[in-house]
Amino acid sequence: MSAIRLLVLGAVRQHGRAHGYQVRGDLEYWGAHEWSNAKPGSIYHALKQMAKQGLLREHETAPSTAGGPPRTEYEITEAGTEEYLRLVREALTSYDQKMDMKTAAIGAVVDLPRAEAVSLLKERIRRIEEWRSAVTEHYVPEDGPEQLGHIGEIMNLWVHTADTDAEWTRGLIARIEEGAYTFAGEGEPFVGVLAEGQENPYATKEPHPGDSR
Repeated sequence: MSAIRLLVLGAVRQHGRAHGYQVRGDLEYWGAHEWSNAKPGSIYHALKQMAKQGLLREHETAPSTAGGPPRTEYEITEAGTEEYLRLVREALTSYDQKMDMKTAAIGAVVDLPRAEAVSLLKERIRRIEEWRSAVTEHYVPEDGPEQLGHIGEIMNLWVHTADTDAEWTRGLIARIEEGAYTFAGEGEPFVGVLAEGQENPYATKEPHPGDSR
């Protein structure tokens, strides 16, 4: 799975239409440049690739106020929305210990209906427990990592990570079931993107490649 696809599709979807620099700003606002491969080059590449794949629709707009060629804005298509929600659902249930996909999916969970989100998270716990059982066929946590030499520390880390993930997921399920957050179809959604012209407190200091991408 690709976190950059999920993140870029999610940002464009929230805006309705967005140019590359807006999307980059949103991902920096979310901190995605710290916990995923959402670097400027990969963001612009993803936009262009997904436009070629029919997941995004390109719109050429008037030149930016700073001058230069017209910039391209992107709009998510029906196929793009389907792909976005597929990625969210898959990432919520998959247990592969990749933090970027899990983080991106949690950021997008409210785009699903509440009941579906709970169901997917419960499936995530089931898969974590299944994965843990496979590991503990060869490693007995109660006997400590020393049973396998220093290599046992790897399995010890895996088991602790799985247990922590499952505990956290149960807590999230409880909060959602108690009514936390606004999910799809429940009212005005949470706005998690920057408005046009809004200052991004987490922007990188390097000059951006221009709005024309």
